[in-house]
Amino acid sequence: MRFAFFVCVFSTLIGFAAPAAAQQVFVQIEAHPNLGEATSRARAYGSIVSDINGFAMGGRWYALALGPYDAATANATLRRLRREGLIPRDSYISDGRSYRDRFWPVGAGAAAPPLPSAPAADVETPTTDGDDIAAPAPLLQPEETRREAQRSEQLLSRDEKMELQRALQWFGFYTAAIDGSYGRGTRNSMAAWQTAAGVAEVTGILTTRQRARLLEEYATSQKELGLEPVTVAEAGVSLIAPLGLVAFDRIEAPFVHYAPNGDSGVRLSLISQSGDRAVLGGLYEILQTLEIVPTEGDRSKSRDEFRITGVEPDRTTQVYAKLDGSHIVGYILSWPETQDGLAARALPEMDRTLASSGAPLPPEAGFEAAEQSFDMVSGLEVRRPLRAASGFFVDGNGAVVTAAETVAGCSRVTLDRLHEAEVALSRDGVAVLKPVARLAPVEVAALAPTEGRLRSAVSVGGFPFGGVLGAATLSFGTLEDVRDLEGDEDVIRLSLEARDGDVGGPVLDQSGRVAGMLLPDPVDDSRALPADVTFAAKARALTEVLAEAGVSARTAATAAPIAPEDLTTRAVGMTVLVSCWE
Repeated sequence: MRFAFFVCVFSTLIGFAAPAAAQQVFVQIEAHPNLGEATSRARAYGSIVSDINGFAMGGRWYALALGPYDAATANATLRRLRREGLIPRDSYISDGRSYRDRFWPVGAGAAAPPLPSAPAADVETPTTDGDDIAAPAPLLQPEETRREAQRSEQLLSRDEKMELQRALQWFGFYTAAIDGSYGRGTRNSMAAWQTAAGVAEVTGILTTRQRARLLEEYATSQKELGLEPVTVAEAGVSLIAPLGLVAFDRIEAPFVHYAPNGDSGVRLSLISQSGDRAVLGGLYEILQTLEIVPTEGDRSKSRDEFRITGVEPDRTTQVYAKLDGSHIVGYILSWPETQDGLAARALPEMDRTLASSGAPLPPEAGFEAAEQSFDMVSGLEVRRPLRAASGFFVDGNGAVVTAAETVAGCSRVTLDRLHEAEVALSRDGVAVLKPVARLAPVEVAALAPTEGRLRSAVSVGGFPFGGVLGAATLSFGTLEDVRDLEGDEDVIRLSLEARDGDVGGPVLDQSGRVAGMLLPDPVDDSRALPADVTFAAKARALTEVLAEAGVSARTAATAAPIAPEDLTTRAVGMTVLVSCWE
C-alpha cells in the first residue's frame, strides 16, 4: 500500500467529494497479498483499535480498513491514530469502491457495507489479431491428498519442521515450544492457519504447496517489518535484525553501532569481543552503567549468557549476550513505545539467529584517541548520578556511613556504582546506608575513642573527583581543634584542603583509626573561610547514630602509629564511592 503519490492525490480528491452526510468512507491502514497474513494482522489490530474490517480486493490483495465513517469522523480518526502511532503513517482515506467480500470480522457477512455506486470501468478485451494471442495460463498440479501430504511431510528434516513451527508462531497460530515435533499443538495450529488461509480442506496437515505458501508469507512479513539477515564480517557476528529501521553508523570495539533510520527511534548495537566467563561477567556489570539501559527492569545471568531488560515510560532496551566458544556475541536493542509490536516479533528471531561467524572485533577497532571521554564506553554514554561523594564501611555486612547531604532526595543510592543501598537512618548530618545484598568489605573502620592531640597529622580517604580515578585517594592535613568555630563539641576542625567528592570520607589518625567523618562546607554567605578549613563529625557522634540504626561499630584503643603504606591500604579498603541517582 506504499503508493505515496496516489495517496496524496486521492486524499486531496476526497476533500472535494460529495458532502460527508451522503457518503461513507474508510481509513485504509494496510493491504496484503495473501489472506493468511491479512487475517493475522486483522486479529492483531483488533486488540488495539475498534471498527477493524478486512476486505478482498482485486488482484488477490486484501485490505484492512477502519469504519465505515462519515468524512469528518474518518479524517479525525486518521489523524488521531497516526499521532498515537497505532496505525502506519501512510494510512489514508478510502471510499471503499475497491472492496469486495468481507473476510473480517469472521461471521460478519460476506459483503461490504453499501457504498455509493461507481460507474463500471471499461474493460479492455484482448484481441486475437495477428500474433497478439494471449498465452494460456499455466496449469497447476492438483493439490496433494491427505495421505500424500503426510508422506511429503515425513521427508522434512527436523530443522525444516522447526522453521514451519516458527512461521506458525510468527502469525500467532502456534504458542508451544519450537522442537520439530508435530503433536496436537502443532496440528491445531496448522488447522487454524488453513482455516484463515481459506483452503478447501482443513486437515491439520500442510501440503507441499501450503508449506511453501506459509514460508513465503513468513519471509515476506519479516521483510515488511524490516527484519533481514546481517553478517558483519569485521566483527564475526551474524543474526536476523531490524535493519529496515536502523542504519550503520560506526564500529567502536566491542560494538558495531547502528543509528535510527528516519524517525523509527530504534537503536541497535551489536557486541563482539574475545573473552571467557569472567569477561562476560564484567561486561554484564559495565552495560548496566550505560545511559541507554534504564535501571528498572529484569536482569538474569548464567555462566554463559546474560539478559538485561531496561524499562522507562517511553523507551525499552533489551541486552543479550552469550559466550560462543571464546567469542562473546550479543546485541543492545533500544526502541520507543510505538515500536513495541516490532520488538515482540524481532527479539525471538534475534536470539535464535545470533551466532559467531568469524573472528571477534580487535580491541583497537574504531579507536580514536582524541575522542575518548570518561563519560563514554565505546561510543555509548555512561549514566551519570545527580551527585557522588564518599563514605566508609563500618561493619562486616557492608553498612556505610556518609554525609546526609549526599543522599538527600535520591530515588536510588549505589555503592561503588554497582551495589544498591538503602538509607537506614539520616540524622544530624550523618546518614547510615545498608546494602540491599550483603557485602564483604576489604576493610572496616575502627572508631577512635578520643579526638587525638591538636596539630597531630590526619588523613581523609575520599573520591575527590567523583569516581573518575576509580579508587579512593588520601588527602593530608592536621587536627586544629576538637570543636568547630561555633563551639560545637560534636565536630572537629581540620586544616586540610578537600573537594566536594571527599565529603563523607573517613578522617584517620596516624594509627589508622577513624576519628571522624568529613562534613560539607558550612553554608554562610556572610563570610568566606580559608580553603584549608574543613570540619568533621566526631567518632563519638557517629557511634550514637550507628547505634540508633542498629549497627554495632567497633572501636580500637591502640594508638600506635602505622607505616604510611599500611595507612593508605586501610583507608582505600574502607572508603566507598556513594552515588545518588534520580
